[in-house]
Amino acid sequence: MSAHDTRTRPWPGVSWLLPLALLLALHLLASREGAPRYLVAPQQIAQTLWELAQSGELLTNTWASLRRSFSGFAIGAFIGVGLGLACSVIRPLLAFFDPLVSMAYPVPKVALLPVIITWLGFGDASKVVIIALAVFFPTFINALYGSRGVNTRWVWSARNMGASRLQVFWRVIAPAALPHVFNGLRSGLALSFVVLFASEMVGAKNGLGNLIIKAEESMRFDLMYAAILTIGLIGFACDRALLALRRFLLAGKFPGEGRHG
Repeated sequence: MSAHDTRTRPWPGVSWLLPLALLLALHLLASREGAPRYLVAPQQIAQTLWELAQSGELLTNTWASLRRSFSGFAIGAFIGVGLGLACSVIRPLLAFFDPLVSMAYPVPKVALLPVIITWLGFGDASKVVIIALAVFFPTFINALYGSRGVNTRWVWSARNMGASRLQVFWRVIAPAALPHVFNGLRSGLALSFVVLFASEMVGAKNGLGNLIIKAEESMRFDLMYAAILTIGLIGFACDRALLALRRFLLAGKFPGEGRHG
């Protein structure tokens, strides 16, 4: 390791300073006499989380949420990445989808939930569709502009060596666009959990979002924070897994990718 790397490498525990400081502050505030009910001590939240895990309620609701979130993410990412890559090489397709995406992208996807529920009902289908719709846009845009930003000299070189258009697409354009594709996937993954919570607020009989709403209605702030913490931990774990997959696939192919994230 060079001297420069030693100087710039952060202390391994620095990322935990802010969370620990927030936990300490919450503990001190919740311990004060006359503290509001919504200030719950971290140890009480941990106790509630343990009780939920023991009763099986945590597993049941987590599985329901993960099933919806991952299904919507997979569908939205598959369509978004595939269509984004296709639009980068098929101009008529880009001309058709570009104005539609530009017009629909700024619209909050949660605002479309009542319309989708009207079409599909209150079941899982409406929740999966709204999550897929939210994931589609960042994955489509990143795949499109990632593939359109490929160095044209690489394309010309492949064509001069006799590669067909399809070979150029699969062996040059698609691999070179992978860093941008993963950026879109990471944004889409985060959005899938955000939209999941909103979708489970309406008509859901289970799931972590539904658990949060029930806790709020019964003024069980410890239960509400436990469910929120669970969503955060799952989202963090999924994000780290996606970053690990990115490093595994791109390390050695793009400068700096082995250290990304």
